[in-house]
Amino acid sequence: GLTTDIIYNLKPDEIYHLGAQSHVRVSFDMPEYTGNVTGLATTRMLEALRRSGVNARFYQASSSEMFGSAPLPQNELTPLEPRSPYAIAKVYAYWMARNYRDAYKMFVSNGILFNHESPRRGETFVSRKITRAVANILSGKQRKLYLGNLDAKRDWGFAPDYVEGMWLMLQTAKPDDYVMGTGESNSVRQFVEAAMSYAGIEIEWRGVGREEKGLVESCDAMWSTVLKPGDVLIEIDPKYFRPTEVDSLQADIGKANSELHWFPRVSFSELVKIMIDYDFLAAGLDSRREGIEALKSKNFEWTGHQFSVHERIREFIG
Repeated sequence: GLTTDIIYNLKPDEIYHLGAQSHVRVSFDMPEYTGNVTGLATTRMLEALRRSGVNARFYQASSSEMFGSAPLPQNELTPLEPRSPYAIAKVYAYWMARNYRDAYKMFVSNGILFNHESPRRGETFVSRKITRAVANILSGKQRKLYLGNLDAKRDWGFAPDYVEGMWLMLQTAKPDDYVMGTGESNSVRQFVEAAMSYAGIEIEWRGVGREEKGLVESCDAMWSTVLKPGDVLIEIDPKYFRPTEVDSLQADIGKANSELHWFPRVSFSELVKIMIDYDFLAAGLDSRREGIEALKSKNFEWTGHQFSVHERIREFIG
């Protein structure tokens, strides 16, 4: 097929298969499409590589969602208990990758990555939805933020950290599967609180269940023209609930630490600040720039070369 011809003609050393319908909530509305794109596409890619005869190393983007309701923390030996069409499709792709590795002795590695975020995150994903909402509310473009399950907990990290990890997986002597995350788990509620607090807004929660609301308890004087204490900023919208929910995800990254010498360099707090800074600048607001300054101080090793994230900051704010 065309994909086989492309691989044969290009003869790549490495292939990173990241393509998917990757929105968990959307996968409930489009389960067949998700299975086709997220699951079967992996088989098509692997078979094209096998038929091409090219000796390329293959990275398969697996997902922490595959763990579903499995006990914490989750590592390479944790049983998979997927709770969404997206996660089920990823489990299929994960096992297909392992099968091609075992059956055909191909260099195929699964990266089981926990939530990796950045200012480039899609606007419908809850992390970016929150940081954009803060910027939009303070710039007068939005009144409220509507969310689903506030108590769902995720292991949120910075995407460039994980891309380095993907590359490291393909530099090993033998292919294998690796969990990558931060080892820290925070709820959607905590993400909201961290984002609002960094922007100068303290939130008070009132009510329970679907009637719970987040109100302004206090805010910096600079926002007095758009906010006042008692304003309702966050409400629950049941349409964002998932038919089957994953309550908590948290990575055990001991294997990546010991075998790949991989460690995440951006903390949850820094991640939130980076994303808020970007969305503030995009909205024409003055940011505190603590996230951008944190990026300036961190160096990433990339394909054997050193570069400063500061050199690439324009990618996040340009």
